[in-house]
Amino acid sequence: MTINKKILEIKDLYASVQGKNILNGLNLSIKQGEIHALMGKNGSGKSTLAKVIAGHPYYEIKKGQIIMNEEDITNEEPDIRSHKGIFLGFQYPIEIPGVSNIDFLRLAYNSKQKVIQEKELDPLSFFDLINKKLDQINMNNLFLDRYVNEGFSGGEKKKNEILQMFVLNKKLSILDEIDSGLDMDALKSIANNIKSFSNNENAVLLITHYQRLIDYVMPNYVHVMDQGKIIYTGDQSTAAYIEKYGYNYIKQN
Repeated sequence: MTINKKILEIKDLYASVQGKNILNGLNLSIKQGEIHALMGKNGSGKSTLAKVIAGHPYYEIKKGQIIMNEEDITNEEPDIRSHKGIFLGFQYPIEIPGVSNIDFLRLAYNSKQKVIQEKELDPLSFFDLINKKLDQINMNNLFLDRYVNEGFSGGEKKKNEILQMFVLNKKLSILDEIDSGLDMDALKSIANNIKSFSNNENAVLLITHYQRLIDYVMPNYVHVMDQGKIIYTGDQSTAAYIEKYGYNYIKQN
């Protein structure tokens, strides 16, 4: 019998920004092969949690631990956390004028390869790799020569985050509202990409407001956040109850 190892464990985490407490004793455990979804009202701390896990310097951890692959990364710098296997797909991906997608991705990929002492790729070899990834997610290779996210539509930016996730292939991918602003076809495509990316060696944490993404992805667990901590954990049916009755139904039950 295969026992899936814990990729991420968060213990009694408290975090603040500019003196305001945002996370208040949060606990979360994610194993290999699992997809978790995180829901909650605006201001409940969902995006803060994503940024705290990734090591955003704007947030101060007051108490608790973040453990990644049995290593305590609570006080590690963002680049160290990335090298240890964390990928964060942003809710609002930034534009990087003057830097092409293919150059950005090759530098990021080779940086990871260097840290894990694996072979770095020259431009031609990387071009072969990136085209295979583009085929996997059904993305046009014209994106490669465009500057990172510059002039991209909302849907194109989200697709670009998915491409980065596939290329960097981290142990834990956190996708912060990857479904926001997508039409139905784009949403289905993104959901299919997430499912095809997920395997027994990695894990995915989705942050979302909407039942429809959960219906398509079918995560193993759905967590509900309120006032900086997880107050309920259920399966994908949890999203349907929230859609029908609202978050107060969860708090009352």
